Amino acid sequence: MLATAVRKERRYPRVTTATGIWVAWKTGARHNVSPIRTVGLGGMFIFEDDPLPEGTMLQLVFQLPGGKDSVRARATVRLAEVGRGMGVEFTQMSPAERARLAQLMKKLTQATARVN
Repeated sequence: MLATAVRKERRYPRVTTATGIWVAWKTGARHNVSPIRTVGLGGMFIFEDDPLPEGTMLQLVFQLPGGKDSVRARATVRLAEVGRGMGVEFTQMSPAERARLAQLMKKLTQATARVN
């Protein structure tokens, strides 16, 4: 029920990613590279067996598919599900980073439309 409530509060839609999109994340001494399940202009869901606690702030870097550019952002864990992963909300991102993320969203949305 909580996951449904969180989805209704989103300002930006999320798109399910194809395999192969990974995010490098770190907070304090803990860091990892994990696959992304969904992404949107407001945040993403990261597969992680041992997610960070809700409220944890972290730094993210992820590569755009087929490109050399990456996106850097700061985020806060909003949903943590042990064995599944963590939903994070982007809290800080430069305008250039946001533009690159918008390009990624456009590509993912077009790819999803072609499949359906």
